[in-house]
Amino acid sequence: MCPVFLCLLDLPSGLAQPWGTREQMEDDMRLMKVLVLGVAMVVPIVAMAENKSVNIRPDVATVTVETGAGAVEIGRIQDNANHLTGDWARTSRPCPLFCVQPMSPAEGVTTIGELEIMDMLQREDAVVVDSRVAKWYYNGTIPGAQHIPYTEVSDRLDELGCEPDFDGWICDNAKPVALFCNGPWCGQSPTAIRAMIGAGYPAEKIFYYRGGMQVWRMLGLTVIEPKDG
Repeated sequence: MCPVFLCLLDLPSGLAQPWGTREQMEDDMRLMKVLVLGVAMVVPIVAMAENKSVNIRPDVATVTVETGAGAVEIGRIQDNANHLTGDWARTSRPCPLFCVQPMSPAEGVTTIGELEIMDMLQREDAVVVDSRVAKWYYNGTIPGAQHIPYTEVSDRLDELGCEPDFDGWICDNAKPVALFCNGPWCGQSPTAIRAMIGAGYPAEKIFYYRGGMQVWRMLGLTVIEPKDG
């Protein structure tokens, strides 16, 4: 079956024959102009019909979160043909170094997904932490995430509700905190989580977004580039 715009150009058999009288030639030219105009009108309509809305949930198109630069609306890329390119399209990073991570990095930690991350971003009592080193963070992060590199997190637990003590930290008032890094092949947030627990942070207050930036980008969700670097 031919595409609609080619079917429209299926000319009457008479047009395939050598031109006849002048009147017939003028009639055929008018017909061709009408067909070309029809194609110009139909093709954009077909393209518009094929591109459907891309919501976060069936009844939620976007969510708004607060960032250091003001409110940001998280949504999804609306182009149905969009796909990952460049570095984020890679499938086979070398391991050791970029190895597949376990579903949970430590006992008591809860693994979550994108919807839970967005819910936590809207909570005043919770913190979402991008635990990657600076070069990754400044190339794009989740709106509203706080940057605490995995190499520093055990020294910055006061930013997550703990109080310093002679023996380490008192985390009786620790906040619910979700950590993420580059995705299932990234060990930065699992390392951060284990360091936090070792420093006294309660595991039940820690949430692990295993999908990380890889899955966040794969879903076409909003990414921002921080300007304070």
